[in-house]
Amino acid sequence: MPTRPGARPGARAARAARAAALAGALTACAALAGCGGGSQAAAPGSPDAKTSRSSSPTTTSAPGTPPPAEGLPLAGRTIVVDPGHNPGNFQHSREINQKVDIGTHRKECDTTGTATAADYTEAAFTLDVSHRLRDLLKAQGAKVVLTHDADRPFGPCIDERARIGNSARADAVVSVHADGSATGNRGFHVIVPAQVSSGAADTTKIVGPSRDLGEDIARHFARATGTAPANYLGEGTGLDVRDDLGGLNLSTVPKVFVECGNMRDSKDAALLTNAAWRQKAAQGIADGIGTYLKG
Repeated sequence: MPTRPGARPGARAARAARAAALAGALTACAALAGCGGGSQAAAPGSPDAKTSRSSSPTTTSAPGTPPPAEGLPLAGRTIVVDPGHNPGNFQHSREINQKVDIGTHRKECDTTGTATAADYTEAAFTLDVSHRLRDLLKAQGAKVVLTHDADRPFGPCIDERARIGNSARADAVVSVHADGSATGNRGFHVIVPAQVSSGAADTTKIVGPSRDLGEDIARHFARATGTAPANYLGEGTGLDVRDDLGGLNLSTVPKVFVECGNMRDSKDAALLTNAAWRQKAAQGIADGIGTYLKG
């Protein structure tokens, strides 16, 4: 969950058709009875609430042999998946509080993220969803790069996260998060970059493509999970434009953040701690990326 000041979304007349499709899907979702509810939460310490690779989809290839990418829909594409925060950040407050340059100003290297009332952490959630998303994308032939896999003591810092996507020349980068807003604030949203040109930051070339990516993910996320867009920002669009996030400001490739729900609301927390719902969340993000990349 990145900290958030206000930011203004920009109108995109050229994308009217995409916006209409997005609005239709979100309206349909909001009409569902109990939209965003109905799944029983797993206990944070249970297998369902932990990162699990064993539940990932399997392939028909021989053990240890990756399936051939040729002919698969995302063959030749590189996607960077950025699990928000790091489980080790809690033990490295001094390091993650060091400020880095994000173009517009200096900001903390990273944060610990948020957690549910039962202490299921955002870092655990994002890593689990990122693993599921990676497996779904690889099954479609994509090359998937994780910015981290809890394989380092803390971080990476937000500027390094951006550099990983840039160095990979990614076709798309998705940073997976969950929000930590007030109780009663529910739903998902996708954060897209604002127009920024300051210091090391220049989002001029990625604003449009990132908006397209964000709209596609928002539409498919609503469809896959049955949850509604956030009721506390974005005016029901499921989109939020920000100019204060180093991961977006410093990106030179299309990139968005997906806030899958609000961990501080009990109803959203019941979804976020449920393994079956997390698989749906990963599927929705994967479907949105696939739609974006297929044009």
